[in-house]
Amino acid sequence: MAKRTNQKTNPRLTHLIATLKELARENDAKVWRALAQNLESPSRNYAEVNIGKINRYAQDGETILVPGKVLGSGVLNHKVSVAALTFSESAVGKITGLEGNCMTIEELVQTNPKGSGVRILR
Repeated sequence: MAKRTNQKTNPRLTHLIATLKELARENDAKVWRALAQNLESPSRNYAEVNIGKINRYAQDGETILVPGKVLGSGVLNHKVSVAALTFSESAVGKITGLEGNCMTIEELVQTNPKGSGVRILR
């Protein structure tokens, strides 16, 4: 019986993980290393964070990073920038309705290669 290997087949994810590891080494940014380790785990272990949790733990104007999907349950009271793999339509509506910003993890990495001021929320 052949041994089964656990490799990602999604080219976006494999490229993102490689980019995060490279940036972590170049900029000594531990946040990107932690994110790469989260994304290397099976996708069933990815975070699913509701807007209500973001509202509870984020400050006004803060940048939040979700290694998974952002869901639209809950109420958002302040402006935040959120980066995630994917967003539900209701989550995008609630975040952008308060002048917030929804972006992919790739966009966040390009604008902030050192990872300063980023909070990971699982």
